[in-house]
Amino acid sequence: MFNNKNILITGATGSFGKKFIKKIQSIYKPKKIIVYSRDELKQFDLQQIYKQNNMRFFIGDVRDSERLKLAMQDVDYVIHTAALKQVPAAEYNPMECIKTNIHGAQNVIDAAITNKVKKVIALSTDKAANPINLYGATKLVSDKLFIAANNIVGKANTRFSVVRYGNVVGSRGSVVPYFKRLIDEKSKFIPITHPDMTRFWITLDQGVQFVINSILLMQGGEIFVPKIPSVKIVDLAKSMAPNIRQKIIGIRPGEKIHEIMCPKDDDHLTYEFKKYFIITPTIKFNTLSNNFQKNKKGEIGKKVSKNFEFSSGTNHKFLNTKELIKLNKNL
Repeated sequence: MFNNKNILITGATGSFGKKFIKKIQSIYKPKKIIVYSRDELKQFDLQQIYKQNNMRFFIGDVRDSERLKLAMQDVDYVIHTAALKQVPAAEYNPMECIKTNIHGAQNVIDAAITNKVKKVIALSTDKAANPINLYGATKLVSDKLFIAANNIVGKANTRFSVVRYGNVVGSRGSVVPYFKRLIDEKSKFIPITHPDMTRFWITLDQGVQFVINSILLMQGGEIFVPKIPSVKIVDLAKSMAPNIRQKIIGIRPGEKIHEIMCPKDDDHLTYEFKKYFIITPTIKFNTLSNNFQKNKKGEIGKKVSKNFEFSSGTNHKFLNTKELIKLNKNL
């Protein structure tokens, strides 16, 4: 699908972008991979890793609509990963988060339609489901913008979909590298915000592969949710630092005890497939198919039961300490 195609990744110098570029370059033969981000130092560092002739580097911010339109010329696929993601930072700097996560999302949509991009997939977060913090609220708005964009494409034929998953293990800002740093610094304790806290568990490689699969399957308007296990944060800390005591420090601003990816309120919109769920749009599309029960592989999704909820706290699969120790070795 990506052979001889032009791909643009917003926020491409982040953990996901770097892994995505590595996988695409190893499997496909894209015509161009365009890195679009605002940090010139991170772009310089990335250029030292990926020196292929098909790499292009654009300094730019998703807040800059005109720059995005220029960067997307002749682009076939857009993967939108750029966002302000730190929950406490968003609570203290709400307008900055809104400018990037909401206004930036609309700018990506406008640029994609203007340039007749084939497919756009936006990375969301579990925090967008029943949000209680500003970051989650901005990503929910972003999700709604990308879904509704399918109704305003006109003759451009651009398709927009969303991928939603939990914190990526080992990515910048996640708890695993934070715990590792504390262990290396010989900290006297591992801070735990709440003893019952759980999170979904997905590795960077799994996240990248799920996005690639979703681009292949998307028809426009779906939110793709992978079936992934949960972890108890106290078990994660124990698996990484069995000889360091844990200290409960209290929940941070805007933090949830459990995360949700498919909320109960969307049970009538949710279909279950073998390896993932999709949440279908609340709106009807004028020019697209509104039948999401059958995917492009011919698989038939099953409507979930009433009051179904995919929550990290009630997930049927939890990783135990032994499994976590084994998985941590591969990070």
